[in-house]
Amino acid sequence: MRYLTLFLFVVAIISISPLSARQLQGDLSSYQLRIKRNNDPIKVDGMLDEDSWSTPNVASDFWQQYPKDNIKTDVRTEVRMTYDADNLYIAAICYDVEDYVVQTLKRDNGLFTSDAFGIIIDPVNSNTNGFLFGVSPYNVQTEELLGPNATQPDRMTFSWDNRWYSAVTRHPDRYVVEMAIPFKTLRFNSQNSTWGVNFFRNDMSRNQKYSWTPLPVNFELYDLGYTGDLKWDIAPTKNGTNISVLPYVTGGVTRDNEAESPRSETSVRVGGDAKIALTSSLNLDLTVNPDFSTVDVDVQQTNLTRFNLRFPEKRGFFLENNDLFTEFGPNDAKPIFTRRMGLDMDNRPVAINYGARMSGNVTPNTRIGLLHLQTKSNDTLPGQNYSIAVFNQRIWSRSVLRGYVTNRQAYTQEDGWHANNYGRNTGLEFNYLNNSGTWNYFAAYHLSAKPDAGYGSFTNLGIEYAGRKWKARINYWNISSDYFADMGFFPRLENYDAVRDTLIHLGWERIYGRFGYVFRPAKGSKIVAHDIELRTYNDLYPDGTISDLENRIDYKIKFQNTAELQLQPQLLKTNLRFPTDFTDAAPLMPGSFDYGRFNVTYQSDARKLFSWQTEVGVGQYYNGSLTRYLLQLNYRRQPWGTFSVGWEQNNLKLPDPYGESNLRLVNARAEVNFSTKVFWTTFLQYNTQRENFNVNSRLQWRYSTMSDIFLVYSDNYTTSPFLQNNRNRAILLKLNYMFNL
Repeated sequence: MRYLTLFLFVVAIISISPLSARQLQGDLSSYQLRIKRNNDPIKVDGMLDEDSWSTPNVASDFWQQYPKDNIKTDVRTEVRMTYDADNLYIAAICYDVEDYVVQTLKRDNGLFTSDAFGIIIDPVNSNTNGFLFGVSPYNVQTEELLGPNATQPDRMTFSWDNRWYSAVTRHPDRYVVEMAIPFKTLRFNSQNSTWGVNFFRNDMSRNQKYSWTPLPVNFELYDLGYTGDLKWDIAPTKNGTNISVLPYVTGGVTRDNEAESPRSETSVRVGGDAKIALTSSLNLDLTVNPDFSTVDVDVQQTNLTRFNLRFPEKRGFFLENNDLFTEFGPNDAKPIFTRRMGLDMDNRPVAINYGARMSGNVTPNTRIGLLHLQTKSNDTLPGQNYSIAVFNQRIWSRSVLRGYVTNRQAYTQEDGWHANNYGRNTGLEFNYLNNSGTWNYFAAYHLSAKPDAGYGSFTNLGIEYAGRKWKARINYWNISSDYFADMGFFPRLENYDAVRDTLIHLGWERIYGRFGYVFRPAKGSKIVAHDIELRTYNDLYPDGTISDLENRIDYKIKFQNTAELQLQPQLLKTNLRFPTDFTDAAPLMPGSFDYGRFNVTYQSDARKLFSWQTEVGVGQYYNGSLTRYLLQLNYRRQPWGTFSVGWEQNNLKLPDPYGESNLRLVNARAEVNFSTKVFWTTFLQYNTQRENFNVNSRLQWRYSTMSDIFLVYSDNYTTSPFLQNNRNRAILLKLNYMFNL
């Protein structure tokens, strides 16, 4: 059965291969913008009254990218660029504006759901890595590092933060953007006089997106495979030293009421980060006693699976060139997952003594990364020493050969290296991507070494097609039972036995297939697209028998007004090998279960000041039933405030004696932005599955470039009885300041 599934999907993908020739890419060689050095000072104020902006070299005549990608837009945008010894300057005039839609004044939020202008920069012409800088008409800044998976919006975290400047002026018929990006912020080859560049614009009142170069609707605005050429009169060079130091001091009061002897404790911590540019394209990052107390808290989820959930990395030290380290493996099989460093399995912080990371380009086609980090010992765990070495070699235009070696080993000052407490991994991956980005072939082989387990292996093979109408993917991987990844994320390797209260380490195979078609009605329809996909997941135990089987249809209707409706019927099969506790009653015993579900999701027009989302799911769950309700209400007080309330209810009922469970997850979020420099966010999360009610309130003042003052209050209670048992409480004040040397 598994090989039949694999065969059918390969045949389906091959059958649509002739369609790839019809992929919209065109000849991008005509998209060139010439840039000349400016000798007069430029004040970044959004006025564009300097003589430098009278240059005849203008990028205009944009294409519509969404909802149609084969027409030029009538909405006019003009972009000019210049530079001096220190900065790259961008000026954009965005004409024909109607009512602005701006979600927030908070930095790094709402870029693609607000009116906005942005620039994509690929300094080394790799077609795989680059930078994104964007602003809204209210000068809300967003920057991001773009990697090989820039076509996947769920990989965008917008957690990278760096130094650049912008100003925006608003007029009745247009808004004007002026940017200055220091060369020290960018990583580039000083011998390269041609960079990749593209410009985009969101027009939310019309629900349209525009791009300077023609860009297929099935890709994102920031796809690096569709850039034009930025032609320099003289290739920019590194100018002086590029060293920045960001020290911090944090003081606060904490109280842990679940400790053996609860008491309030006052503490002061100092530490800092440093960034040293070894070359114009290679960076060294250092951190000593880092403090991540001001990082956004995780958005909690209800877990209805038998395995751990994955949460995104948000800590600054791990983010620049993050794709070098974390792009190995598919989503559910990651040999490198940086949240395993400095966080335990319950996502609680583990103090870090120091860390060092070198990453970037050593040649235009070769990127490398080295990471070394040491954690502190605590009452239950010895200190851990983590080391990673990776390389990324571009082949042809957009293809990549990459490899890695990792080592985790226990180390304490008292005992030194723990000889038999280590985990080591290595792997090699090849990813072929054609010039248009429509065809992707990938193959990987990974090994692990661990005391008492010996050597384990992990193989991953796949093929994917992403056309304007047709799309398909087939992926097969095999993970042996003796494979371990101490620095990775492989949730299905650990199977919990509720009777013996133990974890059983067990390998698995997966055959995943996806086949879809997108139909886009003619202009004038209220519907932008009908998107239908057939997905199949086949997870197998090491002996080849079925562990989990899921077949589902995802049918999504996208409306012109940004609303979306999704229908999702599912057929599932599970062969449960170990007793599993889904409720507080008796564990569900091993057996074979066939069941089905149906989910409906609707999201209203996100441009409105008031918007909402709802989901209803009904059907079976193993040998019982599961009913799921979700409602999210959002209100925007444009542009300074966003307020939301969410409620998720999962009612699980199993036959006697397995019991029932009513899981509730309620959240409320308020963001009040006093300006584009001062933000106050309060986030409440009530989670009956985790039996925790969390309050997190954070006031941030960006008083200077890359320099902040934070005031953070955090409180945790049990959910029953509500607000009567406090678990812990903390209030922290943090100050940091960036020095540029």
